[in-house]
Amino acid sequence: MNRLNLITLGTKDIVKSHNFFKSLGFHTSIRGTESAPSIIFFKNEGTKIALYPLDELAKDINKENPPAISSGFSGITLAYNAKSIDEVDEIINKAKLSGATVHKEPKKNDWGGYGGYFTDLDGYYWEVAYGEDWEFDESNMLVIKDQQAT
Repeated sequence: MNRLNLITLGTKDIVKSHNFFKSLGFHTSIRGTESAPSIIFFKNEGTKIALYPLDELAKDINKENPPAISSGFSGITLAYNAKSIDEVDEIINKAKLSGATVHKEPKKNDWGGYGGYFTDLDGYYWEVAYGEDWEFDESNMLVIKDQQAT
């Protein structure tokens, strides 16, 4: 098991969340209707994302005893790796204009890169970051190189 194919985000309001992500530039495929989708898949490069009603996602895990739905930081962030500082600023500004809460305005980071954080309409944390040494493969996925021990 050495790949991650799909990340499903449980959403409180699937229509509002869909509109939020469309405003950021994501292309989607809807199952159901535009006004009452059952699930929404993103047609993005790399690992795929889906939106699914939060209570239904909990029931999918365990119908008789679904996990408790809580708010707060779950310890998970989603990342968008940008190809320039300007792209980081553009994405953070789009998110802000679309209703996201910016928790860290873009700035130079301790690790030498540049980035910031926002939460989407359902409280998921997104990092938007750029590193000048980053390389991307033909699928626009970040290339993670092995580092030699020193």
